[in-house]
Amino acid sequence: MSSTIRRKGKSRIAFPEDYCVVDIETTGLSPEECEIIEIAAVRYRNGEKSDVFTTLIKPDRAISPFITELTGITNEMVADAPDISQAVMEFYKFAGNDMLMGYNVNFDINFLYDNLLRCHGIYLENDFVDVLRFARKVLPLMPDRKQTSVADHYGISITGAHRAEKDCEICNACYKCLRDEMRRQDAES
Repeated sequence: MSSTIRRKGKSRIAFPEDYCVVDIETTGLSPEECEIIEIAAVRYRNGEKSDVFTTLIKPDRAISPFITELTGITNEMVADAPDISQAVMEFYKFAGNDMLMGYNVNFDINFLYDNLLRCHGIYLENDFVDVLRFARKVLPLMPDRKQTSVADHYGISITGAHRAEKDCEICNACYKCLRDEMRRQDAES
């Protein structure tokens, strides 16, 4: 699918109050070759957490020791988990028409898009906001703008990072700090 143009939603620079933060854990970096092993989505209404979707996913191939070390997700944990077809459809229904948000969210959306299309013939067309874009604008002098670095900069706890639901919560906290800082900068200029 890498040569195919995706019919996904548009990347937006916006500060929504109603949105769904999404994060996935995978067995690697390529949507064509690697698998999703966890999906989480946290719905926010008026900026407040209102609902959570989270599921582990049983991959077709074993999870490598490297990925287990990074995420804490073991082959035993996913042994009885739903397959990708069921999990991605449950995520799709949960997200509905919400604006999606995430950190470097194109990574997550491309995996979800490809799996939803492959398993169900459905396009993931939700518009999305990438919090990393805000970090690049607000924190240009930081040596890196990884989510954990930005969280550390703002004093946000990263305990439990690299699990999808916790990463959603860290992303949302970073979003709020970056949004507020962008608003302050705009007011001062």
